[in-house]
Amino acid sequence: MKVIDGHRPLGWQSSFALMSAMFVVAVGYGIVLPVLPFLVERLARMGEPETLSWHTGLLTGTYALALFLFAPLWGRVSDRYSRPRILLLGLGGFASALTLFALVDSLPLLYLGRFLSGVFASAVTPVAYAFIGDHSPTKEWRARRFALLNAAGTAGFFVGPMLGGLAIFGAAQILPEAVGAGITVPFLATSGLALLAGMMVWWLLPTADHLQTLPIATPKTRDGQILIIRILSISFVTALAVGAFEVGLSLRGKQVLDLNAYQIGLMFTECSLVMFVAQALVFSPLIKVERTRYLIIPGLAVLAAGLAMVPFASGFITTILVVGMVAASAGVLSPIATYWISLSAGKTQGAELGLQTSAASLGQAVGAAAAGLSFDFAAMPNASFTLTAVLVTAGLVGSIGLPRFLKKVS
Repeated sequence: MKVIDGHRPLGWQSSFALMSAMFVVAVGYGIVLPVLPFLVERLARMGEPETLSWHTGLLTGTYALALFLFAPLWGRVSDRYSRPRILLLGLGGFASALTLFALVDSLPLLYLGRFLSGVFASAVTPVAYAFIGDHSPTKEWRARRFALLNAAGTAGFFVGPMLGGLAIFGAAQILPEAVGAGITVPFLATSGLALLAGMMVWWLLPTADHLQTLPIATPKTRDGQILIIRILSISFVTALAVGAFEVGLSLRGKQVLDLNAYQIGLMFTECSLVMFVAQALVFSPLIKVERTRYLIIPGLAVLAAGLAMVPFASGFITTILVVGMVAASAGVLSPIATYWISLSAGKTQGAELGLQTSAASLGQAVGAAAAGLSFDFAAMPNASFTLTAVLVTAGLVGSIGLPRFLKKVS
């Protein structure tokens, strides 16, 4: 394979292995979203809306909290040791955690399975991006490969909720007494896909240690550190909004709009499709990669507006329109933040991208938990959406001037 400027670009087979890993992790996360309220309702054996909202939010936040705690650790370890080995460990552990999640019969074990899924998923996402960063000969090549990883993750998020919703819907129609089995099968199938992705990582990724060709990283300047923090803040705010939106959408669909699991799954499917298109456009030849920094502030503005409009969407169709606004803006912001973090990271790709995953996961955990806890807050109806819109607006204000600083990196 041709070496360009000291870098050895990955072949398409290796890129496909990384995309498969991203896809499986996203499926494992997305498959839970439409199922979770029904699963909690069955295991908790309680029908109170407050209890359902509380556990749905905390379980979603538990996954993201695990990513927050462990992603920086996995990233730093991958900088020091073999990235393929960390990916294999993550995929193997993720498969085991999904199996546990499928077989649980109590809420404590449900929380344990969700936490372990996050622990091992956090070993996949930052390390996959870091692998691309290690082998990037040009900024354009890095952006295109990042776009492929984003697309793979979005495709997984598209498939996951659809499978979860169809599992409950199909089981309820065919065997009403076996709804629990309908939930179990998709998780076990995804566990098998995770093992298959692990085998592709083992066979297709280059085995040479990336550390042999990377010089020792130089300390960042104060301006460089501030720049990283500002980009991490964008990741945090965007993920917070997505986490709150996911939980709020699931609960609103069930408790307010009286939608079934299949219809809720359709809304998440639409979310994935819109994000897929948005991500494809961001790093397409239509937009120069260095100009993506100018999309940050408009993206935050649309995200805040979409969240604020959710309470006014009183039906399935209007909700679909609002979902499109939120999904499009999040689909633009997330890959842009990842790209500029990687471009600013130098030779510590794993550590910096681990921090980026951690910041996004913390935002998602806070947003999901807060949305679940505040959804039925009588003193302030629709607090989960309104307060999140306010926080995104604050992030927008804090991002003023950021494109000018990013120009120094491009």
